[in-house]
Amino acid sequence: MTVKAYAALLRGINVGGSRKVPMAELRPLLAGLGLGDVRTHLQSGNAVFTCEAADENALAARVGEAIERHFGFTVDVLVRDGAYLKAVADACPFPAASLEGKQLHVTYFSEPVDASRLDRIDPAGFLPEEFRLGDRALYLYAPDGLGRSKLGEVLSRPALFKGVIATTRNWNTVAKLVELTQEQNRD
Repeated sequence: MTVKAYAALLRGINVGGSRKVPMAELRPLLAGLGLGDVRTHLQSGNAVFTCEAADENALAARVGEAIERHFGFTVDVLVRDGAYLKAVADACPFPAASLEGKQLHVTYFSEPVDASRLDRIDPAGFLPEEFRLGDRALYLYAPDGLGRSKLGEVLSRPALFKGVIATTRNWNTVAKLVELTQEQNRD
């Protein structure tokens, strides 16, 4: 079988002092699942690993179950292979190279999202902020950063993407995950 690099994106951990998942504990937990070359990035729930090519949803379920057993709470997990992460970065509709990482964000979804979910949002009312829907991803340009983004606030409302796991990363993290998975694919 082919060995591939993947990234696990954990949603909603290590925020505001709750749902603590120390990366120093996550790495051996993932290695214990038989995942290889486990590395983490930042404290916000990004892990990169290698394993034989597998179903991303099955991998996400395994990681989520291991986290729940070890830490005692449920965490939504998305797993994406390096090729997908690179394709999302390459398809960015905004000039990523000329923006600060805090100005551009990608929200990854557990499944394709129908554009009609976004019909009630009037893009003109949020300019210069903008968003575009991609392949199981949403790109958000927020020139003043996500913390001050009115559009980001609207896009993060749970009802908007009900039934879909969604987790957001700034562009610096998006680029770093691409880099880490590409490195592991070369090893």
